[in-house]
Amino acid sequence: MKLVAKAETLDLIAHDGDIERAAFALKAMSHPLRLKILCAVGEQELAVQEIVECVGTTQSNVSQHLAKLKDKDILTSRRDTNKIYYRVNDERTLRLIEMMRDVFCSDQ
Repeated sequence: MKLVAKAETLDLIAHDGDIERAAFALKAMSHPLRLKILCAVGEQELAVQEIVECVGTTQSNVSQHLAKLKDKDILTSRRDTNKIYYRVNDERTLRLIEMMRDVFCSDQ
């Protein structure tokens, strides 16, 4: 009961649409490889092969996860001749990743 009252006073997320959007984004990022891809891309734009090299798995595996992130509007892409470049679609995603880094990553 105390937690409910506390949440109401903090007004964490007030609207159902906001909760749905937050849950959707968190679900899209919840796979370790997808989160690693997002951390690799960060504020830059990377080609698929660059992402593969950063995360250390196969291109096929990375491509499957890139497709999911793009389908959920977390990433956007552009084609330049025979390369596809990806970048984070929304500044809020970058802020969320930074907060997760601050909370969960050790300083080493």
